[in-house]
Amino acid sequence: MIGHGIGGGCAIETHDISDELKAAMVSRLRELKALRTEPVERAFLKVPRHKFTPGVPLDSAYDASQSVVVRRDADHAVVSTVSAPAIQAMMLEQAALRPGMRVLEIGSGGYNAALIAEMVGAEGAVVSIDIDPVVVDRARRFLDDTGYDTVRVLLGDAENGVPGVFDRVIVTAGAWDIPPAWWNLLAENGRIVVPVRLRGMTRVVALEKTRGVLVDRGHAQAGFVAMQGAGAHEDAFVSLWGDEEAGLRSEGAIDVDPAALAEALSQPRFPVWSGVTVTGEEPFDDLDLYLATHTDRFGTLVALRSAVEAKLVSRWALWGAPACYSDHGLAYRVTRKVPDTGRFELGVFAHGGDAAVLGDQWVRLIRQWDRTHRHGPGARISVYPASTTVDRVAPGFALQRDHSRFVVSWPTRTEGERPG
Repeated sequence: MIGHGIGGGCAIETHDISDELKAAMVSRLRELKALRTEPVERAFLKVPRHKFTPGVPLDSAYDASQSVVVRRDADHAVVSTVSAPAIQAMMLEQAALRPGMRVLEIGSGGYNAALIAEMVGAEGAVVSIDIDPVVVDRARRFLDDTGYDTVRVLLGDAENGVPGVFDRVIVTAGAWDIPPAWWNLLAENGRIVVPVRLRGMTRVVALEKTRGVLVDRGHAQAGFVAMQGAGAHEDAFVSLWGDEEAGLRSEGAIDVDPAALAEALSQPRFPVWSGVTVTGEEPFDDLDLYLATHTDRFGTLVALRSAVEAKLVSRWALWGAPACYSDHGLAYRVTRKVPDTGRFELGVFAHGGDAAVLGDQWVRLIRQWDRTHRHGPGARISVYPASTTVDRVAPGFALQRDHSRFVVSWPTRTEGERPG
């Protein structure tokens, strides 16, 4: 069997082991519920992922959950990847692409652009832009080699936009803001799928442009490399122990004396338990976003293993634990096993002079989330231009950015609805 890219370039031999691996990958994507529709499935079965990940073993290239590092900076930090198929499938489902659509991809790996090209067809148009010339050259070469030579690959800072109007914009790097150029190039009723940073957490949101507002059409948790260029944003960080072995990270300024916060963390932990339990398979990222959007002084407690081994912090800090703080205390969300049940109880470890107050506040929020929002519709994320007057903004927790105002609201479960 011979397959062809939409550009009519070189033919692609597909009767080899990569066909089996593609089929297995698609089956796994179905199991993960990342892939739900036939157009997305057909694209994944068609495009040879291994051609965009040279030097990577075939089984790794087609691993549904594995991303591939493309480029690191001088400090060896990852600045470009080919995202895991599960993430790409999820975002393509969110985008709801149709034949004939004009699509802008921000961040160029090549493979994702080829998937998009398969879905919009010969009558559609795909433009991909990246700030890194090495990444651009790589993507252009691989797209040409696999027959997707109609995809335009541009070098530039996407913060400034590109000429044209697009039905869909798919962003493949973590964004802190929605710059004016993105608003302007998105068609009315068009959709932008973008990983947005919300108080240190990333949510991939499908936002539909409707009468000057970007309206949430669904979101999910995922991790991405940070945006580069004019749209880059650096979090604040306060070291609380050792050589930055434990600390608090925040999107904005941490308005407390670091020495006082470090002193609070050094004091014995004060555990407060909520009585709310979850299974080992149940995600509670929804709860973490709820805590973040109901707390003024919020951050993420992070730590190296040395701080855990010193019993300064819980193991949750290894992955980043949502935290609240005051002038004289700090608290963060944890769990503990409930014996013989396979379940885990949600709670808080609090430290310092305000430990009891902070612990009680967050346990109340955990219980409130459990009563009125757990298994419900979840958060709704709306985005307005920064200049929008308050009377035109929906109620909710507002995050003001340079160009936009993000508003996170929490619809409750309908009356009589029971937790699942």
